[in-house]
Amino acid sequence: MKKDIIFLLAVLFLKSAESQNARLNFPIGVQGYTFRNHFPTNVIGTLDTMKLFGITELEGNAPKGMTPETFKKLCADRGISIPSTGIGFDELEKNLDGVIKTAKILGAKFIMCAWIPHKDRFHFSIDEAKKGVEVFNKAGKTLKENGLTLCYHDHGYEFQKYGQETLFDYIVQNTNPKYVSFEMDVLWTLHGGADPVTLLKKYKNRWKLMHVKDLKKGIKGDGSGGTPAENDVVLGVGQANFPEIFKEAKKIGIKHYFLEDESNLEMVNVPKSIAYLKGVTN
Repeated sequence: MKKDIIFLLAVLFLKSAESQNARLNFPIGVQGYTFRNHFPTNVIGTLDTMKLFGITELEGNAPKGMTPETFKKLCADRGISIPSTGIGFDELEKNLDGVIKTAKILGAKFIMCAWIPHKDRFHFSIDEAKKGVEVFNKAGKTLKENGLTLCYHDHGYEFQKYGQETLFDYIVQNTNPKYVSFEMDVLWTLHGGADPVTLLKKYKNRWKLMHVKDLKKGIKGDGSGGTPAENDVVLGVGQANFPEIFKEAKKIGIKHYFLEDESNLEMVNVPKSIAYLKGVTN
């Protein structure tokens, strides 16, 4: 009962922002992981909630036990498109035909990979970065030939020093821009010790997508690409300078922004974050 009341208050908060004629200058997108605790038990109810929040784009896959065809229809019936879908590194290596088939069914144009396997969670090596580059270039070429764009999603561990730059710089500079693009995750960029605005400016047209997330103030990363759930906070109360981030992102042409909330308060935080976005992007 208490959760229901809190949820309703959060929705009223969001509706208040709408009543002030605040409108985003890009579609409201969400990363499917945000609703990881809801999709497994109630797909239709979760999609209805997304519609209530005003979400019109989803980055994700069909929930377990549901076909891509059925999931796409359920989304489309609620005015939600799926411009991007996420896959694992192994799928890029071993199941690219399946990846392409599923993406086309969903209507996705972007294929996002968010992790390069590495043995030591606190240390990402140059050899592991080279393996990532090799797989991305090969898979990216095939995806491009099938009308799809591969985007690697940074996760913080790539910002370890390598010479005068970082391993992330190595990955960007050694992947073919014809075949490999990138999705910035704002929280993980900050967690890795990098500055989102500087990176957007440095690599400009390589960025195609963005995960809109905020990192709790005072938190510093440890190179692991992981942080407790409570460090993922409502947009605007953490470390990210979103006015400058969106200004630069718009300038370089990013068109798809996916709100992702990895906290355990997603049903409360998401409406508040959307309300913040409606103010900061206008």
